[in-house]
Amino acid sequence: MDSNRQPVRFADREDAGKRLGTALRERDLGIDIVLAIPRGGLPLGRAVADALSVPLDIAVAQKMGAPDNPEFAVGAVASDGSVWLNDEAIDGRGVSREYVERTRLETAEAARQKEATYRGSRSPPELRGKRVCLVDDGVATGATVRACIERIRGEDPARIVLAVPVGSPRTITELESLVEEVVCLETPSSFRAVGQFYERFDQVSDENARSYLAG
Repeated sequence: MDSNRQPVRFADREDAGKRLGTALRERDLGIDIVLAIPRGGLPLGRAVADALSVPLDIAVAQKMGAPDNPEFAVGAVASDGSVWLNDEAIDGRGVSREYVERTRLETAEAARQKEATYRGSRSPPELRGKRVCLVDDGVATGATVRACIERIRGEDPARIVLAVPVGSPRTITELESLVEEVVCLETPSSFRAVGQFYERFDQVSDENARSYLAG
């Protein structure tokens, strides 16, 4: 991205999803399925899946908060138990391994329950040999994205593409080594938080998020 221009501000998640879908379609990556991270990733995921004419499903992960600051992620766990740990933060904050293990188990259960709520009676998609596109509304630390990538990788897909409208330049660079391709529309040097690049960035309710899975 040209560092001298102002980054794009998206009207809302649907607008960001349409722009992301157009970018993916132009790249002709042969995507077979889109997986969105609830909740905020689903409005984008619906637009991307529609643009590519492929199914939409979910990849669920929950952050593991630090003992002194639950909002600060020391890791994340996907619904199948796949885990990503921020070892630098864990060591830097002196977080005990006992805390990490206990929180990992609790977070894995919460992620499983969240996936069950979203999936209902639908079976999980078959990802083996598929070209999978993982979508979220943006990437800051990338904790949940990393855990979701671990989960997807464990199902032996042919290819993983991460697609987001905006992300921290440092995090996007780190994520490029974990997947076959990253499509990120904006990596602004002024990045502080995902929401600053949206005109409307309201919280998405579970009920609203689930509605996007209905097609």
